[in-house]
Amino acid sequence: MKPTIVLVHGAFAESASWNGVIELLRAEGYPAIAVANPLRGVKYDSDYLRATLASVEGDVVLVGHSYGGMLITNAATGNPAVKALVYVGAFAPDQGESAGDLAGKFPGSSLGETLRPVKLPDGSTDLYIQQELYHHQFAADSSAEAAAVLAVTQRPITEAALGEASPGEPAWKSIPSWFLFGSDDLNIPVAALRFMAERAGSRRTVELAGGSHTVAIPEAAKLVELIGEASGA
Repeated sequence: MKPTIVLVHGAFAESASWNGVIELLRAEGYPAIAVANPLRGVKYDSDYLRATLASVEGDVVLVGHSYGGMLITNAATGNPAVKALVYVGAFAPDQGESAGDLAGKFPGSSLGETLRPVKLPDGSTDLYIQQELYHHQFAADSSAEAAAVLAVTQRPITEAALGEASPGEPAWKSIPSWFLFGSDDLNIPVAALRFMAERAGSRRTVELAGGSHTVAIPEAAKLVELIGEASGA
C-alpha cells in the first residue's frame, strides 16, 4: 500500500496550488491530502497539521512548500507514521529559528518590498503580496495568466507568524528529507535553501535552474518524481 502524500502549502498560496502535483500523484495511485494551512502562527499551524496527521491511516510522506516547511518540521516530530519529509522551496528551521531569520540569513529576498499589510480587528496584521507584483516575485516561471489567478486566490499570513520561532526539535533530525527548489527564488534566497538542505542531511537535493519560489507548479513532474523516491526509501 502506498503512503498518503500530505501536502502543506505556504503563505500567499492555497491548497489548489498543488493541483498539478495532485493530478500526477493520483495517476500513480497515491492517496493525497492537501491541507488548508491556517497561516496564523507556527505553533498553532503545526498543531493543526499534527491533528490532521493523526487522522490519516498508514504511512505518510509529508510535503511542505515555503512556510509549510516550518510546519512539517514541527508536526512530524514523534510521529512514527511519517516516513519522509519533502521540502519544496521551503524553510527547514532548527529549534528557535523563524522564517524571517532564515530568509534574511543570506542576501537576495525581495519579498518585503512587495507586501501589502491589512490590519485586523484584534490588532494583528495580515500580509498579502501586491497582485501586480505577484508574478515576478512569486511565480515568474508560471504564465502571467496562471500567476494572476494565484495572486487573486492567495491566502494571507499573519506578520507575527513570519517572526515566530520554531518551537520544537526539528523532525529532519530523525526523519529522512529531500529538497527541491528553484535557483531564482526571490522569497527565500537560494543560498539559504542550499544551507538548509545540507544541514538537514538531504538524501537528494534538486535545484532547478531558473525556477521561482513556486517552481513545483510548472515542474510538478519533477516534484512527483522526488516524492516517489522519498516514498520508496
